[in-house]
Amino acid sequence: MTIADAFRPGTFVDALRFIGEHPHLLWTKTAEQLELSGAAMGVALLIAIPLGAWLGHVHRGSFLAINVSNIGRALPSPAIIAIGLAIFGIGFTNVLVALVVLAVPPMLTNAYVAVDEVDSDAVEAARGMGMRPLQLLLRVELPLALPLVFAGIRTAAVYVVSTATLAAFAGGGGLGDIIANQASYRLEGVIGAAICVSALALAADLVFGLLQLAVTPPGLRRRGKTLEPDVVTGVVATEQ
Repeated sequence: MTIADAFRPGTFVDALRFIGEHPHLLWTKTAEQLELSGAAMGVALLIAIPLGAWLGHVHRGSFLAINVSNIGRALPSPAIIAIGLAIFGIGFTNVLVALVVLAVPPMLTNAYVAVDEVDSDAVEAARGMGMRPLQLLLRVELPLALPLVFAGIRTAAVYVVSTATLAAFAGGGGLGDIIANQASYRLEGVIGAAICVSALALAADLVFGLLQLAVTPPGLRRRGKTLEPDVVTGVVATEQ
């Protein structure tokens, strides 16, 4: 496939026709992609959110959070998958590990920043009421930090859903199986599957954006404060 082929008149129409003519295939591959993405997000949540929240609670570990984030972004997913072939072989687990490495950095960094920057007056008031450290974290800091935490989850979800396409190169299934197999599905199939991947990424951004809005206190929304992640770092810059 060349760039000229991709922009040939009628190519996009052919891709839409492919989508309409192969709903079962696309639904099956989409389900595989969502299964892989969901598993990766679940594992990353279990690792990143508790660790980031606790580091933010004790106001230590910024070096760890920032460097883990930088290292995670510096490691290309194809390289992680290639290395994983020697450890996990071909299949679901290999790609899962690569996607978890991709998802952890924005979640960890945002969870740390969110809890670390919770209003100190609210924290001191809760401490003065006799709350223990764990109670303080779970009942005061995390509820106030949720909007920023969800911003990191939202960024990670978009990364994971779109990058899960690479599973095709390690036997993990998903829409990448179509994109990587032009010989069988032709150019219209490749572009049709790519359209589906784009739609999934946009849907993930929309769903988690709505969840982020839902957990944002009405007072913050009324004051017009934004909780959008930086397009490069994935970290939310809070308004002072």
